[in-house]
Formats: sequence, C-alpha cells, structure tokens
Amino acid sequence: MTFDDWVGSTRRRARTDGVRPALREAAAELYWGGLRRLDRLWSVAPTVYERDWDVLIVLDGCRCDLIAEVADEYAFLDAPGRIASPASQSREWIAQTFTADRRDAMAGTAYVAANPYTDALSPADFLLLDEVWRSVWDDELGTVPARPVTDRAIDAARTEDPDRLLVHYMQPHFPSVPDPAIESPYRRGDPGWQPGHVWSQLEAGEVTRERVWRAYRENLQYVLDEVALLLKNVDGTRVAITADHGNAFGEWGVHGHPPRMPLPSLHLVPWYETMAIDRGTHEPDQYDEGETDIAVTEKLRDLGYLGE
Repeated sequence: MTFDDWVGSTRRRARTDGVRPALREAAAELYWGGLRRLDRLWSVAPTVYERDWDVLIVLDGCRCDLIAEVADEYAFLDAPGRIASPASQSREWIAQTFTADRRDAMAGTAYVAANPYTDALSPADFLLLDEVWRSVWDDELGTVPARPVTDRAIDAARTEDPDRLLVHYMQPHFPSVPDPAIESPYRRGDPGWQPGHVWSQLEAGEVTRERVWRAYRENLQYVLDEVALLLKNVDGTRVAITADHGNAFGEWGVHGHPPRMPLPSLHLVPWYETMAIDRGTHEPDQYDEGETDIAVTEKLRDLGYLGE
C-alpha cells in the first residue's frame, strides 16, 4: 500500500465508520506495515541448503527457548545452537528454500513433508517429494500425526538412498496432539464447531499464556519422541534439527507466526547437530499413496494458517 492509498482508505473509512475508528485502523496499518518492511533484514539469511547436513529434521514452529526447556530429556539435543531463518511462516520458508538455483541439491533430496504448503512444489524437482499430509491426515486432531512422518522418512531413507533426507514434521505447530482441546471448546462434528486458533484465543485473553505454553511444550515432546525413533532407524553422519520459524507470544503485540514479521522469536530458530545410525529397531507401517481430492484449504484452516 502506497502513502496515497493509505490516505485514501483512511478518508473512506472515516466517512463510513467515523473518525476515531478510522484513525485507529490507520494507525494499525502503519504499525503492521512498518514491521513488515523491517522483515527484509531477515529475508537475506542463508537457507538450510547453504548449511552442512545429510539429514535435516524440521520441527514446524519451534522456538529456541521452548526446545531448551526439554533438551536435557533427549540425548541427541546435547549440542545447542541457533540460526536465522529467512522466513517467519512456513509458506515463506518453503518458497525461499526450494528455488530454481538450488535444483541440483533438490534433485538429490528426499523431502518427507507434513506441511500442506508443499502443495506449491513440483515433485519433479526432487529425488522424492512425499507429501504425507495428502494421505495421512487426522480429521479429529486437525493435523498430521508424527508417527506416519517418521515411518515414511525411514522408508525413504532405506529405499531411495538419498544424498539428503529432509523430514518436516508438523509439530510443535498447533494443534497440540497431547492437548487438542485447547484449540476450540467444540469437537469436530459438533453443531457450530469452528477451529479455535489458539493464537487468537491467547490474544483475546480466552486462554492463559501458561496453558498455551504447556500445550506447546507437550506437543514438542511428542514429536521429539518420534525424532528419537527416527535417529535409530536412518543413517546420517551430519544430522541437524531445526525449525522453519518460531512463534510469537505477544512480543510487539504479535501472536503466532504471521508472514513477514521481523521478530527474533520468529526468525531465530534452533540448530542442534547430532548423528543417526540405522539399527533396524523399527519397521515402518505402510500408508496409502495419496488422495484423489485434496482439500488443501480445509487443512490449512485446521492449522490456523488462513488469514495470515
């Protein structure tokens, strides 16, 4: 929006809604617009393809301080670090990571993904693009459980022998698998059910920060248990555990992970390094290859993405 556009929209709003509401909305537009312009400073951060790994595990929406709280529970989280992500939201992360100038690296990558924003990618660009969300979606939870992602990643590692294995879990991104009730007072299928979107609830004071943080932490522990299983069933001398973005808990008035937001809580993400040895302790289940009618919009709504 240009300055002239902003002035024009403010005048129109003043005529229809009154001067005070128009000025409040105009001030909000300036504030959010200014923040988003600052996000360009983060967009030049290196992507994960500019880092050294042969197995990369992406924990969707994981904050550095969150994973630090539980690191001592997992032996593979003994080498903490953090990096700058070029994105504050998954769609941006995928768009900035998988670009035309990285096609050589992508051609040797098996990408096992639970995030529906991979819908924008072409399978032809990868050794394997396994969009787990297309066939393994829990309608009750409104997300992809972690175990199918683990299973498909193990299968990809053993059958494809990729140069690089990239495993993108949906957790700890909400909904919280251990605490699904936090998302909405209703269950799916009940009259009037609507996704609660925990960040909107937190912003409105309908749920406490402590409750959201606890559900967030439990969701991280849930997925880290799967990471522990994965690391015993794939081979990797250079394994990295990171996130595509973090989450804001009220910093600068921001909740969740809106696009183009220049906050450290969104752009500074964990980077733990470890190794993996396939000890053959787990035989993955087999799942259907995919759906014929993909309701991408509904899946993104369940995850709270629509409106970002």
